[in-house]
Amino acid sequence: MELRQLQYFVKVAKKEHVTQAAEELHVAQSAVSRQIHQLEQELGVNLFMQKGRNLHLTAVGQLFCSRVETILKDLERAVSEVHEFLDPEQGEIRLGFPNSLGIHIIPSVVAEFRKLYPNVKFRFRQGTYPTLIRDVVSGDVDLAFISPFPENHNQVAGNVVLTEDLVAILPPGHPLSGEQSITLNQLKDDKFVLFSKGYSLRPIVWHACMEAGFTPKIAFEGEETDTIRGLVAAGMGVSLLPETALFQSFSLQPSRVRISVPKVTRTIGLIHRADEKLPLVAQSFRIFLLEYFGLQIDTPPSQ
Repeated sequence: MELRQLQYFVKVAKKEHVTQAAEELHVAQSAVSRQIHQLEQELGVNLFMQKGRNLHLTAVGQLFCSRVETILKDLERAVSEVHEFLDPEQGEIRLGFPNSLGIHIIPSVVAEFRKLYPNVKFRFRQGTYPTLIRDVVSGDVDLAFISPFPENHNQVAGNVVLTEDLVAILPPGHPLSGEQSITLNQLKDDKFVLFSKGYSLRPIVWHACMEAGFTPKIAFEGEETDTIRGLVAAGMGVSLLPETALFQSFSLQPSRVRISVPKVTRTIGLIHRADEKLPLVAQSFRIFLLEYFGLQIDTPPSQ
């Protein structure tokens, strides 16, 4: 059994198509088919079954694939650790974060870190709250910014690095757009533009409205901060967004107004797998981030 066979097998499993897998691997389709066939012969089982034009994993194929993915991830980490041992300032950091942090926070912290370690590479992965938790637990990312911070989760650990206010954003001609601050209840008759289900900002806004004494009427839903902001600016409704999501300048901008009652905030945490040693370069980045946000440096993950 060869490493190449395992790599080809996982790629075909993900693409469910030999030709597409071969294209991404930059090898001939026949080479991929041959390696898969040899792997099945060695194992004495069928790993795939044909369904139309696609290949689907058999039950034993699914079991084998989950094990192989773990092995390949461990191997990738081992190679990274060797490289970091030779030069800890030239490794790669795999960082996850929600879309709303990609506008200001992520570019800012990465730029500052790269002033100290210009040769460090980053591999980014954006996601929702559940997918970021999954990516950390599975080892697909080393660190992840996440909101809200998971207070009780036995598979991840970390720190709250920031608590930020959510502000009301209103169409430019809204009657309250000139106010310094408002109570959330003043928006009870407006229609809201909210994030779709699965995005962590949605329940924060929903619960805040309920606390203010009303159920928000939803006009539109979106999956991008820019979409929410743009729809509000176009007069499609009102919404609440974190201040850090309002840094960019566009020709079409909503008005922003602070909310006095109730206080609406979100926590932003930095998490990693619990009880597991981070790669050296990722641990350096973690310590940098804790210092960047003014937090006391705690003990590193278990060695």
